[in-house]
Amino acid sequence: MNDKAKDFTELIVWQKAHEFVLNIYKISSLFPKVEIYGLTSQFRRAAISIPANIAEGFVKNGVADKLRYYNIAEGSIHECKYYLILARDLGYVENADLFDLIDEVSKLLGSYSSKIKKSLNNS
Repeated sequence: MNDKAKDFTELIVWQKAHEFVLNIYKISSLFPKVEIYGLTSQFRRAAISIPANIAEGFVKNGVADKLRYYNIAEGSIHECKYYLILARDLGYVENADLFDLIDEVSKLLGSYSSKIKKSLNNS
């Protein structure tokens, strides 16, 4: 699966996830100061978990190990989706592009994981 990419930074899914993190840092810096230890911290932690787990999974040799890290990243994607909904409903963010970006990351990760699963079945 990693025949073409020599480093996790070459993966489009990682690049998009990293872009999402950068955007979350920008918007969360505008959240009210009372959220510094609440939503801001939780949101950033969950966002960072996405590309970090993609990176860690990339170097794993076993398919099961890779998929475990990608599954953790997928869980963090859904956590971030909730934080986006919460931030929107609290009036902290209106950026619909972030919803589109996290959906794109989710689809890319799902596709990438499916290809890895298929390689397991073809072995």
